Order: sequence, then structure tokens, then C-alpha cells
Amino acid sequence: MTETESEHVVFVTEDGVPTGETGPKLASHHAETRLHLAFSCYVLRRSDQALLITQRAQDKKVWPGVWTNSVCGHPAPGEALEDAVRRRAAYEIGLPELADLRCVLPSYRYRTPPFEGIVENEFCPVFVAWADRDPEPNPAEVGGWRWVSWADYAQLLQDPGAGVSYWAKDQYAQLKTEEPFSLLGQQNFGA
Repeated sequence: MTETESEHVVFVTEDGVPTGETGPKLASHHAETRLHLAFSCYVLRRSDQALLITQRAQDKKVWPGVWTNSVCGHPAPGEALEDAVRRRAAYEIGLPELADLRCVLPSYRYRTPPFEGIVENEFCPVFVAWADRDPEPNPAEVGGWRWVSWADYAQLLQDPGAGVSYWAKDQYAQLKTEEPFSLLGQQNFGA
């Protein structure tokens, strides 16, 4: 059994408070997905302020083949969100050492329209972290990856043919005004 097959999601209230109920990750995602706890993380490269974006593997049940932020996932029951981010970053993108991990959108919540019959419904705090090397992605999770400037990422999100995740587009509206994203591209950033 793979890590993904054995994972469980934590069901939460509209405010992100665990209900005490959990469900198998894969079986819990369907047309009527219950609200559950998740996270998104944006990994930036210090040398040039580039953002790591990933393409979800074609075999993934939820939003296969779409481009999205660096890494997403679900904390296990009782697992701290920061620990879950680090665990999934190691498993999905081969980056076990993330520097300066911090939450930038602690109350982000979204519900997607159906995509290939699946609705994503998450209370999903959003994190940022830094890495100094290229990822070594797990092919079961990631179909492609690249480093892009924040400006190029903004353009990608506007391209209707780019195949970008709903949550990446939705999170951008809030992230662009938050540090460090609001500072990306400025000449003295990170100096």
C-alpha cells in the first residue's frame, strides 16, 4: 500500500475545527466531498525569487494533469500542519528540507466546481517556504515541474488553455498582497 492509499483526511467545520471524524483520502474525494483539512505550499528559490510550480501526475484521482503550486496535501489525524507540509514536500517533490516555512493564509477555504466528477472542498491554510535546490519529484505525484518568476506565474494563471488548478488561481488573489509575494520581483528583495 502506498502512502496515498493509506492516508486519511480530517473532516472539519466551516471554521477549520476538526469534527473528530476522518475518512480514507481517496474514497473521501467525489462529487459531494465533505469539507476537510488540507494545505498548499509555495516553494521559492532564494537565488532568483523563482516559484516552483508542479504539474499533477496524470494518474491522480483529483485534478490530474493540471499545473498548480509547489505542493499540496492533507495532514494526518493529529499531525501538525507544518509537519504535514514537510512530509508531503519530501514525498511529492523530494525536498525534505524547506527553509523558513510559515503560514501566510491561515484561514483560506475553497470549494471547486466539478473536475472530471470530483469536487475539492477544503479548509486549506497556505504556506510559503524556501529551497536552494531543484526538486526530485515522485512520478506518482508529479508529472512535470519548473521554476517561474512571479510575473510569469501571474500570466500562466490568466491563460485559459494552461490547465491550472482552481485553487492556484483562487489563492493568487490573496497571495499577491501578502509578503513575500508582494515583494517578488523587486530589485533588493532578499538582499
